[in-house]
Amino acid sequence: MSDADFDTCKHKAASWFRALRDQIVAAFEALEDAHSDGPLSDRPAGRFEIRETRRSGSDGSDAGGGLMSVMRAGRVFEKVGVNVSEVYGQLGDQAQRSLSARREIPGLEADPRFWASGISLVAHMQNPHVPAVHMNTRMFWTPNAWWFGGGSDLNPCIEYPEDTADFHATLKRYCDPHGTQLYPRFKEWADEYFYIPHRKRARGVGGIFYDDYCTGDWQADFAFTQDVGRAFLPAFLAQVEKRRGMAWSDADKDTQLIHRGLYAEYNLVYDRGTKFGLQTGHDPDAVLMSLPPFARWV
Repeated sequence: MSDADFDTCKHKAASWFRALRDQIVAAFEALEDAHSDGPLSDRPAGRFEIRETRRSGSDGSDAGGGLMSVMRAGRVFEKVGVNVSEVYGQLGDQAQRSLSARREIPGLEADPRFWASGISLVAHMQNPHVPAVHMNTRMFWTPNAWWFGGGSDLNPCIEYPEDTADFHATLKRYCDPHGTQLYPRFKEWADEYFYIPHRKRARGVGGIFYDDYCTGDWQADFAFTQDVGRAFLPAFLAQVEKRRGMAWSDADKDTQLIHRGLYAEYNLVYDRGTKFGLQTGHDPDAVLMSLPPFARWV
């Protein structure tokens, strides 16, 4: 594929991630408006605060940026961030080593140009019965390689097995048209990826995760990544609608805060996206958006 063709592909991908962001933000604000008869319904409905993020190259040149959208202290969401970005420039030595440790990228040292775009979402909920959730999809390009990555995973502090089963069933339904081997493959990858070795336990109840995904057919791989993004709202909103009106106790809230400690530990110690975002000079507030507003350790 020529550079001109890839420029078109990049534009399509970045536009899609932005459109998905707009859809999710609208759905979450509508959920805040609808929650008028349960816990915290007496407070104003939450709204996203939006600001642009910018990234500068090592020489001070423009290197892209994005939109950081965060809602705090809503009726349903205690903190939720939905970020999109489109960044480019040259990969520094540390970032090159990080990528090369996962896959061989021909010519990267001689030509370290890169482009990346994606959407990243993390939601921490007011009600301990409603699970936290993470979703992201992204495209990465270098002059000699390109790939997609992403996934979605559920992080309940109080697990309801039927909700876990429903979440996974929705993800499978969106994956299967692209090959029935993908959901089990990427479910297993999520189970391995979202494991916290020093705690000897998973961060949550899993979902799907994939990275370095390139079959050589850009259109097919992009279509799969789009469906991973499309699966998110039906998979997650069903969880919220089922549990958002439940009463909770101080003990339930304490359980939630302790579980959030696991989330913070994982994202700061192991998460690839956190490490890569900081290594490449992206806005640290946007990179660390995933951290919960409050957490507790025993």
